[in-house]
Amino acid sequence: MPNKFILQISFVIALIVGVSTSAHAILPIEKLDSFKGAQAYLVQTKALPMVDIEISIDAGDRYDPGVKSGLATMAGRLMNYGAKSDKGLLNEAQIADEIADLGANLGISVGGERAVMRIRTLSRKDLRDRAVQLASAMLSAPTYDAKILAREKQRMATALLESETKPESVLDRRFRKSVYGDYPLANSPTVKSITNISASDLQQFHKQLYRGDRMIVSIVGDVSKAEAAEIVQSLLQRVPQSGPPVAKLPEFERSPVEPLSQREVAIPFDSQQAHIAMGMTAVTRSNPDFFPLLVGNYILGGGGFVSRLMSEVREKRGLAYSVFSYFAPGKDAGTFQAGVQTKNDQATLALEVMSSTIAQFIADGPTQAELDAAKANLINGYPLRIDNNRKLLDNVSSIAWNNLPLDTMEIWTKQVEAVNLEQVKMAFQKHLAMDRMKIVVLGAKK
Repeated sequence: MPNKFILQISFVIALIVGVSTSAHAILPIEKLDSFKGAQAYLVQTKALPMVDIEISIDAGDRYDPGVKSGLATMAGRLMNYGAKSDKGLLNEAQIADEIADLGANLGISVGGERAVMRIRTLSRKDLRDRAVQLASAMLSAPTYDAKILAREKQRMATALLESETKPESVLDRRFRKSVYGDYPLANSPTVKSITNISASDLQQFHKQLYRGDRMIVSIVGDVSKAEAAEIVQSLLQRVPQSGPPVAKLPEFERSPVEPLSQREVAIPFDSQQAHIAMGMTAVTRSNPDFFPLLVGNYILGGGGFVSRLMSEVREKRGLAYSVFSYFAPGKDAGTFQAGVQTKNDQATLALEVMSSTIAQFIADGPTQAELDAAKANLINGYPLRIDNNRKLLDNVSSIAWNNLPLDTMEIWTKQVEAVNLEQVKMAFQKHLAMDRMKIVVLGAKK
């Protein structure tokens, strides 16, 4: 009996190690043939009998008309609530029942640059095909029922009103407006802009932007290249390949140099703590300086308790529990942001310390010891970025969306290792400047 128990434990350990090893291996990205104008990519992994699929559509919030901000989000949300399939109309209950019956996950989210549909299903062909067929109907022919739209507009309006009571939400909206200026990503939905959206607006938005030449399909899982190609064709079979020209977005511009009086915004708010955000427009993901900025920011404010900001603001002065900084690079736009929460009567001091720490880092860069530690932490932690199918899909999707080399995952650690002190210093001085930083302070007493 003991021997049998030992054998069972050994088998479980071997299985875990096998799955872990497979998940940590750097698997190649295969480019599939284009279909309906859409790009398609595959990573084959046999660790689990699952397949994860993402369709990225160039139909994000930045395409919202100003008076109808929230249109892109609403267009994505209502795709879950009704669609025309080959078998007839599907209402929201039928869609939900089919997803539950399949044991699958299927949903749509909308961000600044893109809308994203994600599907997770067992790789068994009959179940996989049903999930793909359902997704295809939702992707190509949402019904946008006027009654459901009215309900969702009310829900969204209620959520927006509630968000006005949350300091984090108010700070985020005001900070984006301050940083992005006239660029469309500065806009946020309001109760009025949501009220302006009609069912015909949704239909028009979908018809104009949800088409093959604006889509990228990424697949990760237990499927062959031929099966992946079949998935892509099934997903997009009813999607138009192209359409009329889409209005060109305005140029994304760097934050201008301005006096402090025009860069700092104070927002009264009934809160026990002051919420502070500081930042500016920054690089896109494809920028050659991405890795020096990534490594440098780990030292500045991205490395948690080992970062400079944490040391100066929390450890030395006890001004806050947490303080951070990060770059948020997209395909066409990007930002740098630092933030802290502190007591209202400490807001001025916390802002001064955060500002001086960032300014010193821009001027002097890191030490060699800081650089070595940051690179070691990033490189040693890299397997955790790709240790399951969903994380792999995140990486494949990002690589495809940002037009990065297909071997990006394979050479990521080498690119981190290659970063040197001069590169970090030059990149920070090139892309950041204190006289272009926008500052929003919410809740602080003057």
